[in-house]
Amino acid sequence: MTRLSALKSALLATCALLPTAAFAQQTLQTIDVVGVSPVQGSEIAKDKIPSNVETIGARELDHTRAPSLLDGILQSVPGVSLSDQTGNAFQRDLNYRGQTASPVLGTPQGIAVYQNGTRINEAFGDVVNWDLIPEMAIARMTLMPNNPLFGLNATGGALSIEMKNGFTYQGGEAQLFGGSFGRIQSGAQYGWNNGTYSAYIAAEGAYDRGWRDFSSASQVRRMYADFGARGDNAEFHLSFTGADNRLGSVAATPIEMLNNRWSSVYTWPQSLRLQMQMVQASLKWAPTDTLSVQANGYYRNYKSSRIDGNGTEVEDGGGIFVLEDAAGTQWDINRNGPVANTLAADTALGQIDRNTVKTDSYGGSLQATSTTQLFGHDNHFVVGASVDHGNTNFQATSELGTIDNNLFVTGLGVYIDQPNAGLAPVNLNAKNTYLGVYATNTFDITSQLALTAGGRFNWAQINLRDQTGFAPLLNSNNNFQRFNPVVGLTYKITPNMTAYAGYSEANRAPTPLELGCSDPANPCLIDNFLIADPPLKQVVSHTIEGGLRGEISGGRSALAADLPAYRKAPVKAPILDDGWRLRWGLSLFRTENSDDILQVVDPLNPVRGYFKNAGTTLRQGVEAKLDLTWNRWTAYANYTFIDATFRSTFDVNDPFLKVPVGVVPGNHIPGIPAHRLKLGAEYAVTDAWKVGASVNYIGSQYLLHDETNVYPKVPSYWVVNVNTSYQVTKNVEVFGLIQNLFNQRYYSAGTVFDPAGFNTAGGGNAFAMNDPRSMVPGMPLAAYAGIRAKF
Repeated sequence: MTRLSALKSALLATCALLPTAAFAQQTLQTIDVVGVSPVQGSEIAKDKIPSNVETIGARELDHTRAPSLLDGILQSVPGVSLSDQTGNAFQRDLNYRGQTASPVLGTPQGIAVYQNGTRINEAFGDVVNWDLIPEMAIARMTLMPNNPLFGLNATGGALSIEMKNGFTYQGGEAQLFGGSFGRIQSGAQYGWNNGTYSAYIAAEGAYDRGWRDFSSASQVRRMYADFGARGDNAEFHLSFTGADNRLGSVAATPIEMLNNRWSSVYTWPQSLRLQMQMVQASLKWAPTDTLSVQANGYYRNYKSSRIDGNGTEVEDGGGIFVLEDAAGTQWDINRNGPVANTLAADTALGQIDRNTVKTDSYGGSLQATSTTQLFGHDNHFVVGASVDHGNTNFQATSELGTIDNNLFVTGLGVYIDQPNAGLAPVNLNAKNTYLGVYATNTFDITSQLALTAGGRFNWAQINLRDQTGFAPLLNSNNNFQRFNPVVGLTYKITPNMTAYAGYSEANRAPTPLELGCSDPANPCLIDNFLIADPPLKQVVSHTIEGGLRGEISGGRSALAADLPAYRKAPVKAPILDDGWRLRWGLSLFRTENSDDILQVVDPLNPVRGYFKNAGTTLRQGVEAKLDLTWNRWTAYANYTFIDATFRSTFDVNDPFLKVPVGVVPGNHIPGIPAHRLKLGAEYAVTDAWKVGASVNYIGSQYLLHDETNVYPKVPSYWVVNVNTSYQVTKNVEVFGLIQNLFNQRYYSAGTVFDPAGFNTAGGGNAFAMNDPRSMVPGMPLAAYAGIRAKF
């Protein structure tokens, strides 16, 4: 008798003993486990987490459903939306509960991101470079709100990424896909183990020329490798992550230009090169069945180089180029003497801004996890400590240039160096050390009720040192410390429904970038320059959250996995497919940030700005989700509402009016859409052929730098995506995707800007406009097709 026949016989025999009604109504709950801290090894049942934790696996990040990591997260995680400041699909912002994990320097970061327990928010500005993460090597991602154990920046939540290794992934796979706008992307992975030793390697490459006018092509190259060994009670891994990427950027464009040509750009070139190498080592040791110890360490080398064509403050001062300070005094653009203006009077002036960030960072964590019962009740205790140290050199220069009719900036070989007018080369060293000590305990008061309590103490030291000798105000030593508590309850109302409630606090220290650019009297060219550093306060969040989650299921496929005969059978694959399972969740949250940090533009030159503490802000809302699996169908629906407002009175500067304006409590925080709705479904037409579609709706949002809410909003929009795949053979699959099926024209983000145009060599203005709105246009219809082979 074959294995399958034996399994069928066992199932039928067992089913014959069950009443028909019980068979039809039997439900089965899937038990998921998630880590409660950044270091792997602290896993606990998801139903005991007192917050709306979300997990996605490699399947949800599959390129047959989404063309990139961020698109996969957008599609699979409720509450997440994407925005765009760079015009590059590899460098978008991830927004969750009104907080951001962004690759753009100067964007306040409110989400902590970890890879295999290592914090990958870059040391200098806490930015998150999504393009540096080898997405093919991702095994699982967990989005954890309301948990201070994840350290600094977890004011809005934390994203923990677990990578594959040879023990969790075996075999090989290669894929190739491409399509619109010159996109070509390939990747391969292979995993192996012999029970004691393991190896895993993944490599990816991508090319995309972009769809906007004069876009610089993007080239992505990244890899991940892991070597492991394990014995009876210990497991060790050594891994390497590397990337060398060149990314084009086209950023926001005045709406008047977009109305004439959707793909137009406003000043270029704009390009970025990112390089990163990271070595990680981790050890897990379980001396007993109820005690385990986890340790990891890392070294990370990171470098970014940006080139950005912009307008300039430089103007003609009677035959020489000059800069004007806040008091109206004119200065030569170079401290060494005047530079003659020999350009034609109608020549538009610009500048090419360049900056580099070079960081060496290292650190590690040590953690212990105990599941020993306490007073005869289940108990889960985690204690740990972590240290992260970064050493960064930041340099920036501005070269005077001219702007042609295509808004291309050509350098003149003349570098602007006038500290008296606040525009001079920068050479800054920043050293930051972050220390954290944490503990959490989950105690089962009853079989239904569990109490979680714990906290983390964060200590941050950030020291800045000017290397030019001309900016002594940059020299400073800064210390921040805080203990952040967490407490919560979960209650199993039924075996398949859980209620939860929790309270937590978290903090983020000002970044070296923010500390070095916080003087209103000396505004910085944001993303480029640092000038002075009056002290900033750390941001502290207070979060209350409560909700319900559960699942119901029925039919024979759900019951089959729970049958005694099935558990003993040699084959553990699902064999009956007429069952269904519905997962659902509803969550309410309220996060109040004190001393929130805001980027404010300079009224005399909106290209510049500074950071300031803006008092209290509030982000509150609701998250609801449904996930259905039924026969050949999978479907999901989720909705998020966020009310994000300022709760304090303070002044900001309007980039268009160029005067201070007053923000009052109740004004909405720019750049945060109130409504987000996502719908999707996939249907297996045959065993080999699947088709799917998704709809993403993003509500309207206020323009960045419109804190007083006086300008028209960025309009709401919806986008439809479709996908299909066909299993040609057991090992070969072909697939296709279409993004923005109906070719909707929408804006993914917008900002207020100064439409006055650019200074000319003769003292006039060029390319002046009337509308102060500048937008990032959404990508038009794009189609991709690919092939994947497993071996």
